[in-house]
Amino acid sequence: MTDHDFEDRDEEALQPEMLRRLSPLDWARYGAASIAYARPVIVNGQRAVAIHAADGTQIGAAPTLALATAAILQHGLGPAMVH
Repeated sequence: MTDHDFEDRDEEALQPEMLRRLSPLDWARYGAASIAYARPVIVNGQRAVAIHAADGTQIGAAPTLALATAAILQHGLGPAMVH
């Protein structure tokens, strides 16, 4: 993957075979500005859902997956779930 490949992603989504070859760093670069992921967590003994940018930075939390997904979409990001 080159930086040029990432620049072209706005014009055309990467094909599945290209996505399979992405390294963790490539994934972070590809999705940093467009993908957020949600993962279940426990906060103060309560179930919650943490919201992270593609690079792993926590950017929010919500009490349910539905609310986490809504927050992600409201901010113009594509949601992904991590188990």
